[in-house]
Amino acid sequence: MLQIQQVDFALVELTLYLDTHPNDAQSIQQFNELASQSKKLKHQYELSFGPLLQFGGSYSSYPWNWNKAPWPWQM
Repeated sequence: MLQIQQVDFALVELTLYLDTHPNDAQSIQQFNELASQSKKLKHQYELSFGPLLQFGGSYSSYPWNWNKAPWPWQM
C-alpha cells in the first residue's frame, strides 16, 4: 500500500505540473511510466485485498491533453 501511495502522489504532482507545462515530453514519459507502475501495483494489491480507486489509469499523448475540453460532465 505504501508503494501505491508514493506512486500516486507522484502522479498527482506530475498532473499539476503538466497542466502548466503541457509540452514537457520527459515529464509526460515519466507520468506514463508511473501510471503503468501504479496500475501494476494496484492489480497486485487487488488480487490480495480487493478493489481500489485509482489515479493514473490512463496514459497521455504528446502534448499533455488531460486539461482539454470536453470534461466528462460536459458530454
